[in-house]
Formats: sequence, C-alpha cells, structure tokens
Amino acid sequence: MNNLTRRNLIKAAAATGLAGALGSRIAFAADEPLGITLVVPSPIGDVGWGHALAAGLDPIKAAYGDKVKVTILENIAEGPDADRIMTKTVADGNKFLIAGSFGYQNGALQIARRDPSVSVLHASGFQVAPNFSPFAAKYFQGSYLLGMAAAALSKTGKLGSVSAFAIPELITTINAFTLGAQAVKPDIEVSVVWVNSWFDPAKEQEAAKALIAQKCDVIFSNAQDTPSVIAACEEAGVYSFNLNSSMKKYAPKTYLGCISTDWSPFFKASVDAHLAGTFKGANTFLGVTEKVVEVIDWSPDVPAGVMTKIKEIEAKIADGSFSPFTGPITKADGSEGLAAGATMPDTEIVALDWHVKGVTTPLPK
Repeated sequence: MNNLTRRNLIKAAAATGLAGALGSRIAFAADEPLGITLVVPSPIGDVGWGHALAAGLDPIKAAYGDKVKVTILENIAEGPDADRIMTKTVADGNKFLIAGSFGYQNGALQIARRDPSVSVLHASGFQVAPNFSPFAAKYFQGSYLLGMAAAALSKTGKLGSVSAFAIPELITTINAFTLGAQAVKPDIEVSVVWVNSWFDPAKEQEAAKALIAQKCDVIFSNAQDTPSVIAACEEAGVYSFNLNSSMKKYAPKTYLGCISTDWSPFFKASVDAHLAGTFKGANTFLGVTEKVVEVIDWSPDVPAGVMTKIKEIEAKIADGSFSPFTGPITKADGSEGLAAGATMPDTEIVALDWHVKGVTTPLPK
C-alpha cells in the first residue's frame, strides 16, 4: 500500500441512504443463507480496526441466525493476492462482501462491476457503483475531543502521533487532534511518525519510544491494529489513546481514552437492503451524530473543568452546531487553510493533504 492515491470526493450520507430502488438487483432467496465475507489486512485480534469490523457483524448473526453465513478472511495483504481471494469468495457463492481496507478498492470494484447480484462495502474509499458503497468514520470528531484532554494533561506542550499511512483519513485525525489541543493551549505542538503499516508491532513500539524521547507526553496511536504503542506508553508513564476499539487493559494507568467505532448499525442496514433487493451504492461518512463514533474509557485524570467543556463540545458536534474544522485555520506552511467563520465541508475534509499549524512533521512526499 505504498502508492496510495489521494481521495477526491465523498458526500455525507446516513446508513438509511443505502436503501433505494434498483430494479436489476436480485432479492434474497429464502431457502439459502446469504454468504457474507469480511476481508481485512491484519490479524483479527482483541483490539483494533479488524476487531471493530468483525464486531460489527455480530448483530447481523444474532438477527438472522442460520439465514446468513459469515466468513472472515484476515491478514490478507493488499494487492493481487487480495483481488484473487475476494474474487474466489464471490465465485464460491458469497453475495455480500466487505472489503476492509483502502488498498482493496480496485479489486473489489471490479468484482462489483462483474456481478450485479453482489453487494460490496469498501472501507475508506471514494469510488461508487450501483452495488458498491465506500464507508468511513468521522474519527476527527473524537480526536478533537481527545486533543483537548491531551493538552490539559501535557506538561511539555509536545504531543505525538504514531500513524499508519499518510492518507487523508489519518491526516484529518491528526489535524483535529492538534486543533482540539490548541483550543486549550494555543502553542501546543504535535510530532508524527509514519510507520507505513497497519500491523507492525516492533516498528510501532520503536516509533512510540522515539516520540517519548522527543518529550511528547501524550501519544495518539493512529490506526494501529496492535496495542504496541499503548503498551510502550504505559511502560514509560506517558498518556496515550487510539482508534476503533478499547485498549485500556494494556494501559490501566495512562490510558487517555478510545475513539471507538460501532459499525453494526451501518452493516445491519446494508445487509437488510441487500436482502430486500434494494441495496444502492452511496458514499457513507458517519460519526458522532449517527453513534458510529464515540469516545469511551475517558481517563479520570482529565480535569473536571476540561471534561465539562469537552462534553459541551461533544454535544455540539452531535447536534451539528460545531465542527472541528471551523475557521480560522492556518496551514503548517503559514498559509490560510480556512477563513474565519467558515466550516470545511465533508468533501474537503476527506481529501485533506496538508497539516494544520502546530504539526511539526512534514508530510511524506
């Protein structure tokens, strides 16, 4: 996944937007189970992105029982092997595919185009077809809130992020983290180490230690499928937080919180639409309002006054009266990123390829 293209456009849509008329679709055959396959690039463990996706299928299994058959294919590298494996699972009769990584986009899209009877959900992409829906989470809403908490607890004024790949989805979480921190301490700085992997425990731990050596005293584990960063921070006595699922058990003393994702409402609505023969491809960008994104496991060390302010902002994000990307915002190079009073639309947020002022690490070329 070294040659990622920048995402262009995506429109916010609720999960209910998946249901629509599509006459060529084939309705569910009641006498045979629907085969659902989830493909992910990392091992399915007890934490992380893959774990959150797999957990999102549990309510479907509970609701439909033996009317569905769920298969999870883990640790599938992006590229030709993934394309071959996804093609085979569809050829074997599975009609609902969840392609759980950005790098699966091209292969999964070709599958959807070849077989209109298959419904495909694709994580973090931008391509859309009648039976192909990209989906993404507004992680940045949670990272803004945790940025506020991080700044309140930081003694050095230096925060860090161990991040997987320099794609817009992760750039936005870092930017919002920085903006949230600056709302509490305007002069705060954020350093980033890009590990160029979703799953590399040794490299992630090394990156965390490098940031700690730079005096970063709160570290954001940004899209790692292992608790390596969280565990390293616990050992060093440094606060940390992460995406997707709770890692609190790996850092009982210094865990700041988790930006958790609950994909089950979206997955359930998508499967419902497929079974009804009404699945319609659409961009889906879900967050706090839809209860897909939620900050959990807040550290009791966050000062009460700051936590009150955080909860006020969280409520405004939920009702749509506040966005973390509200101007004025200055880019890291000093130019204007967003004018005062302006709110960045989702179509621009998901295509961000620049850092805000305060992020001291240049983006990779």
